Amino acid sequence: MNQYYLIAQLPSLDIANETTALPITEERFYELCKSNLGKKAWNALNGLTLVPKKQNKKSGYSFIDRWNKWEKNFRLVLAVARADKMKKPYEGETGEISAELLQTVRQAVELEDPLEAERYLTRVRLDFLETLRPADSFSETMLFYYALKLKLILRIQQFDKRMGQDAYRKIYGSIMYGGDQEVKE
Repeated sequence: MNQYYLIAQLPSLDIANETTALPITEERFYELCKSNLGKKAWNALNGLTLVPKKQNKKSGYSFIDRWNKWEKNFRLVLAVARADKMKKPYEGETGEISAELLQTVRQAVELEDPLEAERYLTRVRLDFLETLRPADSFSETMLFYYALKLKLILRIQQFDKRMGQDAYRKIYGSIMYGGDQEVKE
């Protein structure tokens, strides 16, 4: 495979954050991968998502399966914590709730600023992703790691406080007053 050549030419994401321009676009990354990976690895990479399906099938790659399992569990624990904060019962699947994970999620739920909460949750995800970072820098697994890290950084860069407030006011106004009426500050 040409994955060695592919990985060697990928720019580092280690200094990338929510305010710096990324050294590569997601489209360019996938374009490079498609032409340099075998069918099995390409299909697995192309199927990577930040929102795993509820009934996830095994991918054939332990890295992807571990990420999907953790992210699904993380989302379930987050749902439990959000329901608890609103003093509502949570009747869905709960996942594996560890005291540490529940404490981490509760910290995010208690943040007043939704944007800060999302930034916090993204940092938690990035921290977990680091625990999965493969030792072999030229493996297919490194490409899966790189893709998820790129997706997480891009996700947090897409948040815009003003647009979020505008959307919130519009949704809240439609709930409170019906129609397209927006709530002003």
